[in-house]
Amino acid sequence: MSTALAKALQEWKFQEKELQQLQETHRLYLQKLEEVSKLQKSFAASITRQKKNLKENLKALIKFNKGLTEEEKNEVKEAKDHIRNMPSLIFQMEAFLPKENGIYLSLVLGSMNVNLPSKEAKVVDALLNFLLVWYYCTLTIRECILISNGSRIKGWWVFHHYISTFLSGVMLTWPDGETYQSFRNQFLAYCLYQSFVQYLQYYYQSGCLYRLKALGERHNLDLTVEGFQSWMWRGLTFLLPFLFLGHFWQLWNSISLFRMAQMPESKEWQVSMCGFCFLVLFAGNFFTTLAVVRHKRKNQQKTKSL
Repeated sequence: MSTALAKALQEWKFQEKELQQLQETHRLYLQKLEEVSKLQKSFAASITRQKKNLKENLKALIKFNKGLTEEEKNEVKEAKDHIRNMPSLIFQMEAFLPKENGIYLSLVLGSMNVNLPSKEAKVVDALLNFLLVWYYCTLTIRECILISNGSRIKGWWVFHHYISTFLSGVMLTWPDGETYQSFRNQFLAYCLYQSFVQYLQYYYQSGCLYRLKALGERHNLDLTVEGFQSWMWRGLTFLLPFLFLGHFWQLWNSISLFRMAQMPESKEWQVSMCGFCFLVLFAGNFFTTLAVVRHKRKNQQKTKSL
C-alpha cells in the first residue's frame, strides 16, 4: 500500500469518528430542543395562571375595605402593593417567551418567531437606534454643507432631520422594560416602512433632478425639486399615498406613546418625549407636504393656461 493511500484511509477513519460524534451531538441537540419546547409551554401556562390568580386576588382584597383592624389594613395594603408590583416582574420573565406576531409581521414574515432569545440579543435594538442617530447626523452635516454652497433645500426638511436625530437619541437611551417592549414592534415596523418610503422618494427625486439637469434647468447641488412640470405629476400622485400613510403612522406613534405615558407603570421620561417628537414630525411633514402639493398644482394650472 502506498504512503498516500495509507494517509487518505487514516484521514477517513479520523473523519468517520468525528461524524459519529457529530451524530451524537445532533441527537443530544434535538433532545434538548424538545425539552426546551416542553419547558416553554409549561412556563407559558404558569405565567397565564399567575396573571389570572393575581387579578382574582386583587379583586378579593379590594372587597375587604371596611371593618378591618389596623393590623389587618396594613396586611391588606402590603398584599395589594405586592400584587401591583408583580405584573412588572412577570413581564420581564415573559419577555423571553415566543409570542404570536401582530398583523403586520404576520403578513410579512408569517409565523416566524422574531422574539430575541436573550438579553445579549437585545443589543440589536441599541445598534439600530445608534445607526439612526449616525444616519440623521450625517444628513444634517451634508445638508448644511450643500446649503453653504448654494443648494435650495427647504428649511423644514433640514429641521426634520434634526428632530429625527434627537428622537433616535432618545430611543437609544430608553431602557428596556414593559413600556419599551409594548412600543418596540410598532416602532420597528415603522422604521421598515419609512425605509421603503425613503427609497420611493429617492427614486422620484433623482429621476426628476436627472431630467431637469439634463435640460439645464437645475443646479448640480440641488437635492429636491423646486417648481413643477406636467410630466412630474404622474410620479407624484403615485408617491403621495405612501407619504401620507407614513405621516399618519407618525401620528399613530405619537398617540400610542402619549397613552402609554398615562399608564401607572410608565415612569420613563422617554415615552412622553418620543410622543412629542413624533407629533412634531407628523405636523411638519403633513402640512409641508400639503403646501408643496398645493404649490405644484398651482404651477400646473399656470402651465396649462399658458
